[in-house]
Amino acid sequence: MDRFLTADDLAKTLRQDVHEGLTGTPKTLPPKWFYDERGSALFEEITRLEEYYPTRREREILVERSADVAAAARARTLLELGAGSGEKTRLLLGALAGTLRTYVPVDVSGDFLEEAAAGIAADHPGLEVRPVAADYERHLHLLPGGERRLVAFLGGTIGNMRPAERTGFLGGVRATMSGDGFLLLGADLVKDPGRLVAAYDDAAGVTAEFNRNVLRVINAELDADFDPGAFEHVAVWNDAEEWIEMRLRSTRDQAVRVRALDLEVRFAAGEEMRTEISAKFRRERLEAELGAAGLEVAEFWTDAEGDFSLTLARPAG
Repeated sequence: MDRFLTADDLAKTLRQDVHEGLTGTPKTLPPKWFYDERGSALFEEITRLEEYYPTRREREILVERSADVAAAARARTLLELGAGSGEKTRLLLGALAGTLRTYVPVDVSGDFLEEAAAGIAADHPGLEVRPVAADYERHLHLLPGGERRLVAFLGGTIGNMRPAERTGFLGGVRATMSGDGFLLLGADLVKDPGRLVAAYDDAAGVTAEFNRNVLRVINAELDADFDPGAFEHVAVWNDAEEWIEMRLRSTRDQAVRVRALDLEVRFAAGEEMRTEISAKFRRERLEAELGAAGLEVAEFWTDAEGDFSLTLARPAG
């Protein structure tokens, strides 16, 4: 495994993110810190909920269109950003079997990534699997290149970035691409706000526990004394920005100590702290943002219900 991100790097980034977020106005925390072992298990549970459609819809498109992706890209290298377990990726690996030589899964969790990569390598003995522990927003220029490379960024994760961050990220991806490269981008689409809010505020309360898990991570890693039970889960649709916001609302006046940062943070009753945005897209917006990064849409697919999209893009011109 190549490692551009160590445990010390992650610890330093966590300290910086938490300090900046808890001392800002309004208070915020980045969603990447949901994912310790418990957070990852909770998210897997979320993907199986009736209200949470994105995972099912994206898989539906991959089942239907992986062969089309393979025919267009003829990729020899598949680079997957935020690879996770690689479950959906197996559909692409199967479709690309005729041309693919190398699979490069990239994720911040090196131990989890190593385990997932070993499973894929065992199932595809003729495939070179080269896992990379890296932060894809910081280390794009360090990731392996290669001829006819397909970069996959699935799951709608692009929506967790603010517009300026998306601009920088997509421009960074384009800068690493050769003329025969492609980007496969998964993005959730704008739809009825009621369905969107339900997807992030399920009746069983699993997403609420997932949201509060960021407080447990900070408690464990930074010796803080957050009381997760003193924060309510909130999910709202921001119509102007066309994104869902997840927040944690303090149920009372309280003070929280983060001992590793020598920091005390006060929350007023009813004060909300944003923990995630999840932008939803229209095709026109995706085309415009990709175009601004020097990419053009080669194919655009949705599921049968029009809930989710996969865009295959290539260098413009």
